[in-house]
Amino acid sequence: MTKKLNRRSFIGLSAAATTLARVAPVFSTSQVQAAESPFKTKLKKAMIIDKPTEADFRKLKEAGFDGVEAYPQPQADAEKCRAAAEKLGMRVHSVMRGWAEFNSRDSAKAEASYKVTEDALRAAQAYGADAVLLVPCRIGGMRIPRPWEFQIEFDEKTGHLTRVVYGDNAPYRDYIEAHNHATDTSREAVNRLIPLAEKCGVVIALENVWNNLWVRPAVFRHFVASFKSPWVKAYFDIGNHVKYARSEEWILCLGELLAKCHVKDFKLNQSDPKGEGEFVNIRDGSVRWPVVRAALEDVGYNGWMTIEGGNLSLEEHSRRLDAIISGT
Repeated sequence: MTKKLNRRSFIGLSAAATTLARVAPVFSTSQVQAAESPFKTKLKKAMIIDKPTEADFRKLKEAGFDGVEAYPQPQADAEKCRAAAEKLGMRVHSVMRGWAEFNSRDSAKAEASYKVTEDALRAAQAYGADAVLLVPCRIGGMRIPRPWEFQIEFDEKTGHLTRVVYGDNAPYRDYIEAHNHATDTSREAVNRLIPLAEKCGVVIALENVWNNLWVRPAVFRHFVASFKSPWVKAYFDIGNHVKYARSEEWILCLGELLAKCHVKDFKLNQSDPKGEGEFVNIRDGSVRWPVVRAALEDVGYNGWMTIEGGNLSLEEHSRRLDAIISGT
């Protein structure tokens, strides 16, 4: 059966958010720095830069960031990038591997995806990063429940879905079969990768981003936890799954499995029959940021907050992320 959240603090999150929001409604960097933080957890700021240069690191540092998430590069190039970052007291904290095809029916494609992921782990080691973001696979092309229709039940031993909606599940048979196949093949591939991840000292941080998989917090937690390995955790994008469940619910459910966070916002469109919306700049959408910050505190998350997307200046991104970190 789908697991339910049972954390005492969840009840108080909204109240905490309201209180925090009164502290500093204007989010200038100087005000945030001057204010005494009500949180024990420490969060670091980053942006995504494909192949960061020393000039990129300088601009980011001047804007108030602590590091970057980069894309895989040959190990020699990654080592040079690491040196440039460390020269300025910054860091490449994570590597964006992105989409894989572990569930492909074409074994050659699945194996090619596996090799690319191995290269990403080695690149992360060369960068000095401690995690690789990996989306194991995606499914689609069949009838799938709308976001609000999901009422998932799954087998605790296998993680296989047994139901996705109330009532007749026959219309979603193909979806259930594809989902279970993806779960099995992804688990097999990630298990194969764990020895290399341990050797490199790099966590495989799994993300389920717009791939129609593990769309409820309890299902995703079960998948990540099933590896029973400190080298497999979750990379949670705060804005990606708002249409399925509130961001704070995902955070509270993932708890100690949370390795990294992408900072993104999504504005729900209540009139959209598909339950969709659009991505917007952080603090302009439907994410309840003070509640999210309280949830991160509740689970003891001390880690990176990496902005993904948006069309703001570095300075404005930094100011808004400061506000999020301060809980306002």
